[in-house]
Amino acid sequence: MDASLRTIEGTIAADANLLIVHHGLFWSGVQRLVGHRYERLRLLLEHDVAVYSSHLPLDRHPTLGNNALLARALGLEPTGEFARYESISVGVRGEDTRPTAEIVDAARAFAQQYGGSVHTSDTSAIAPGRVTRRWGICTGAGASAETLDEATALGLDTLIVGEGPHWTAVAAPELGLVIIYAGHYATEALGVRALGEHVSQTFGIPWTFIDAPTGT
Repeated sequence: MDASLRTIEGTIAADANLLIVHHGLFWSGVQRLVGHRYERLRLLLEHDVAVYSSHLPLDRHPTLGNNALLARALGLEPTGEFARYESISVGVRGEDTRPTAEIVDAARAFAQQYGGSVHTSDTSAIAPGRVTRRWGICTGAGASAETLDEATALGLDTLIVGEGPHWTAVAAPELGLVIIYAGHYATEALGVRALGEHVSQTFGIPWTFIDAPTGT
């Protein structure tokens, strides 16, 4: 999922010459190629490995995207867009009538596949009588001021994300929301796996997934 040194070393060990990632080599604009950044690039060049990074496009893709795939994994059917970022929406939303506890259990079972864990913003709200009626999904660092404001404006009652800052769990019950934090890595390892399989089937080339969980 990440163009980390660990992933690059795994790519070289797999004798691959194309690395497809969700998070690319640079996180915050132009950066000096020194230290660990230089080491990443050095290894890529020395071993003739090309890197293709797809961040927001892979978040929002309707079939290969992280948000659509997470909804499918949890048994949810998207009916609209969610999580507006500048001129696009990267997430999905929909309606349901299941107990929220069932969705939490589904998220927990899903996260365990990637060695992750799930927690919620308000444990007391996950009671047998609590039903999710309007939900939204934004994978990765999906709990933010913008997504909480949008969720409130849309009348959502359940928000499923990868991670978010502490204050979002404080604000959630005051906004009538339950936030399910299912892990940044777990919720976004979906897209690159689907894209790798798609590339393999389309071009008839072998592929492998380099599993490098971050614990987030």
